[in-house]
Amino acid sequence: MCVLMLGDHTTLSILLGRLICVPSPISYQSFPPLPPILRDEPEVLEELLGTNRSVLFFGHRGFLGFRSLYLDEYRDRLFIGGKDVLYSLLLDGASADAKETDCANYVRVLHPYNRTHLLACGTGAFHPMCTFIYVGYRGEHTFSLDPASVETGRGRCPHEPSRAFASTVIGGELYAGLTADFLGRDPGVFRSMGTRSALRTEVDQRLLHDPKFVAAHLIPDNDDRDNDKAYFFFTEKVVEADSKEHAIVSRVGRVCVNDAGGQRVLVNKWSTFNKARLVCSVPGPGGIDTYFDELEDVFLLRTKDGKSPEIYALFSTVSHVFQGSAVCVYRMADIREVFNGPFAHRESPHHQWGAYEGRVPYPRPGVCPSKTTNQPRRQYSTTKDFPDEVLHFARAHPLMYKPVYPRHRRPLLVKTDLPHRLRQLVVDRVEAEDGQHDILFLGTDAGSVLKVVVMQKTSSAMTEEIILEELQVFKMPVPITQMEISVKRQTLYVGSSLGVAQVRLHQCESYGTACAECCLARDPYCAWDGTACTHYQPSGKRRHRRQDAHHGNPAHQCLDQNLTVDDFESVEEKVLYGAEDNSTFLECVPRSPQASVQWFVQRPPDEQRDEVRLPCTCSRCGDMGEMSGQTWTLPTPRWSTGEDGRADPADGARAAFPQAAPARRRHLLLQNAGARLHPDRGQDCPARDRQRAAGTHLPPGARG
Repeated sequence: MCVLMLGDHTTLSILLGRLICVPSPISYQSFPPLPPILRDEPEVLEELLGTNRSVLFFGHRGFLGFRSLYLDEYRDRLFIGGKDVLYSLLLDGASADAKETDCANYVRVLHPYNRTHLLACGTGAFHPMCTFIYVGYRGEHTFSLDPASVETGRGRCPHEPSRAFASTVIGGELYAGLTADFLGRDPGVFRSMGTRSALRTEVDQRLLHDPKFVAAHLIPDNDDRDNDKAYFFFTEKVVEADSKEHAIVSRVGRVCVNDAGGQRVLVNKWSTFNKARLVCSVPGPGGIDTYFDELEDVFLLRTKDGKSPEIYALFSTVSHVFQGSAVCVYRMADIREVFNGPFAHRESPHHQWGAYEGRVPYPRPGVCPSKTTNQPRRQYSTTKDFPDEVLHFARAHPLMYKPVYPRHRRPLLVKTDLPHRLRQLVVDRVEAEDGQHDILFLGTDAGSVLKVVVMQKTSSAMTEEIILEELQVFKMPVPITQMEISVKRQTLYVGSSLGVAQVRLHQCESYGTACAECCLARDPYCAWDGTACTHYQPSGKRRHRRQDAHHGNPAHQCLDQNLTVDDFESVEEKVLYGAEDNSTFLECVPRSPQASVQWFVQRPPDEQRDEVRLPCTCSRCGDMGEMSGQTWTLPTPRWSTGEDGRADPADGARAAFPQAAPARRRHLLLQNAGARLHPDRGQDCPARDRQRAAGTHLPPGARG
């Protein structure tokens, strides 16, 4: 086992520059020659390249070993921690010189510490260590490490690169939920650094039983800073009274920021730690619910005052029989109500849990010392002033009796039909013509990101989920381990073990060149402005603006945009001609999950048309091959207006409008864009997985 000691010989790998594809690991030679269809038809290649909206970064030497990410919009920089390296990348512009030094760590902790420094901690070859990185004030492009600031990272950073943990910096102190020892047997919630003495939870399975920490956040209760609390989201094992098997449940725990531990009891231990169960379940028949107990990720949709964020939590099932994922939304008012409710109590591990019905000492365990806890004859300026009775009760009753239920007591989103597992979640609240919509970006374990909008149905409390896009971000099917969103820049930053990608949140122009195409997309980011499908601007001109994210009804929205009802009821064909030994590009993946495309072949002089059975649902180029003189036709659907006023296709295809509303398309499939189509083959698609992993990068100078 190698041991890294940071000292005078330690250097920190730094790269100052724009987030770009580095030429050394990503070069034109890494791609096969362009197929004939792309060489001979430059407009097809231009369209394919135009669909690319991401820039990828794999490190200065082509390997990143990504572990942590911090988006600093104040300094316009992105900090990336990987194996043996920490990068600082400018979000705008590029530095003329790249500064570089060396280091050997999996950098797992990256937090802003003050106005000029970052706190960075790494595994240190199983000897965690932390240091401060000077990044300067806004506008300064400085990035340096002070070797004298290196100190132990025990209780601040995990020993292993892959072990789950969560941390945040509050008032110059690091709050971390992790396992503090090499063997993983010492889990706890820790507070370190700063001027106060360090705190941690006791080693007691009643407090934490094999936890997996997911997120940590500061959420104030009110304007009194003495009531500020740090919230931890995690899973842990529980043992029921009637079973010897361990079950997994999700929790939310909290501690007071001004907790100082006890004077005689719980010395240097948390005295305000409480936890409650997070429930995310689908109601079933007979009162039997389907539970999603494995917490994967948490995202806080902040409000202006910061006191009542909406908490979006991504869950998965732990059952071997049923596999699925769900997103539940929690309100802070409901969480606080549970923590102010009854404590859980049982006489022994063989008894069932019940609500504690005895006398609860004062100040109530879990309450922060503040002016509200003071009494005329007794001042509680710190937790060290709390009576021993309060601390003994807090030690014996860390769990709240009632669970925290999500909004409407049901998940916002449930997915059980996905071939991959959802791992990461970020949310953007978008202002649209018909109100606000929450856009969910869901990272998978296959290197892709789902862009989903959930619509509330007007006739009931049920919701409708629409997958707007599926973006294959990385070439290989690797799990996405972290995502950050910049609403200011309309950009998503996606991290995996391969590298970090910068992806635009929307690409409205790819939805087509007609009002109906833009409307059918149902993307709240996009609207028809009278001439093109563009990014929706609430403050823009409204005269020609058309958008209907809730219904996607082009018949109602686009009748005054050079369209009539007859246009929706007519049938139009796109005809392509093929010759022997020639290739013709066929668009076989619709530009929207609400769309479908059919191709028919006609053999002159016969007027009969036979439907082409595509080998698989992949974007491909058609090869006429031996079928010379064939005509390939693409029918446009007939549209009729349903009883609810929405446009429905008369032939049963939801949105087979020509190039209708793109979505759920692979991000960029350049390598296989010229694959040949043989309609007489079977339906198996052995190349599909290779195509998914195809070039997500472009040759230098070819970025869209």
